[in-house]
Amino acid sequence: MIPYGRQQITQQDINAVVETLKSDFLTQGPKVEEFEDKLCEYVNAEYSCVTNSATSALHIACLALNVSDKSLVWTTPNTFVATANCARYCNAAVDFVDIDKNTYNLCPVKLKQKLTEHKKLGKQLPDVVIPVHFSGQSCDMEAIHQLSVEFGFSLIEDASHAVGAKYKNQHVGSCRYSDITIFSFHPVKLITTGEGGVALTNDKKLYKRLKLFCSHGVTRDQNMQLTPNENLWYYEQIDLGLNYRMTDIQAALGISQLSRLKESLIKRHEIVQTYNTQLSNLPIKLPSLLIDCESSWHLYTIQIDNINYDRNLVFKHLRNLGIGVNVHYIPVHTQPYYQQLGFQWGDFPVAENYASQTISLPLYPHLSKQQQLEVIDALKTALERGKI
Repeated sequence: MIPYGRQQITQQDINAVVETLKSDFLTQGPKVEEFEDKLCEYVNAEYSCVTNSATSALHIACLALNVSDKSLVWTTPNTFVATANCARYCNAAVDFVDIDKNTYNLCPVKLKQKLTEHKKLGKQLPDVVIPVHFSGQSCDMEAIHQLSVEFGFSLIEDASHAVGAKYKNQHVGSCRYSDITIFSFHPVKLITTGEGGVALTNDKKLYKRLKLFCSHGVTRDQNMQLTPNENLWYYEQIDLGLNYRMTDIQAALGISQLSRLKESLIKRHEIVQTYNTQLSNLPIKLPSLLIDCESSWHLYTIQIDNINYDRNLVFKHLRNLGIGVNVHYIPVHTQPYYQQLGFQWGDFPVAENYASQTISLPLYPHLSKQQQLEVIDALKTALERGKI
């Protein structure tokens, strides 16, 4: 089976991890700080707080922005459930904004329409909006940021797919148009730490809060303590935090992986170019990019014409032919948990229509030419068999 995504672990990665295993630090040691510094340097952000997962990073980002049971958080239905769940962990209300039919990202036009309508009707406006950079392409963050200024909400970029991507010639993660940006280091992402994530920001106060909530709410910073004490052993718990810390073992792997990100991105772009060329004459919709975006190509998603083809049948035939395709994503608002909160099918039709037609094809740096040709041939066969 050719999977849709797969980690690439080299001898360099193994050596880095083994070296750390033999060192004096396995948890909170020098590799964590080194990884944080290298991430800041790469994206040109001021501060970073690495975590044990991107979900953890999203959660502490909400906590840092004071999301609570009185808050309202808006995001996109076309994402993994963690993007919405992070607000629910804080007991906040959640709502969604439908997607752009071409980029599959949160649509800034629909966002403005919804904000304007809520303001006109006197409804609660969002305290935080979380745009998701689906498949590795940035949302139109400049437009969304302008709305945040006009309507007074904070912004968390869920850039779990977008390590290495660029928007307006700057790396995603620079936080030029947001308060906090989140990356994921899950095994199928651009770089991996096994599990892991990071919250990046340019705001020192937010950074201190991120660090606080990441580590039990405990601080040794005298400037944050209620009764400052100069003893080196002294610490205070000043809030209710969590243990979301990344280990030195994970950080060592991340440092090694980050050093190869450039060549990984080049390979992904080559694979995408082959797909674009070889699939252009098939009765499917290929992914499209905004002019100001350079995608990191975490995913390569196509859409099947659901009038003349049965997407589910095409999917099954691909799996039967040994191609490990997937679907990204089942819209969050259609999940049973969120339907219990009042959401229904039909609430966000563009996201629902996209989800009914999409298939994610295999895309990872060490996908060979031969394997990619197998994927393309299998897709052609599956389309023939999936005609209605």
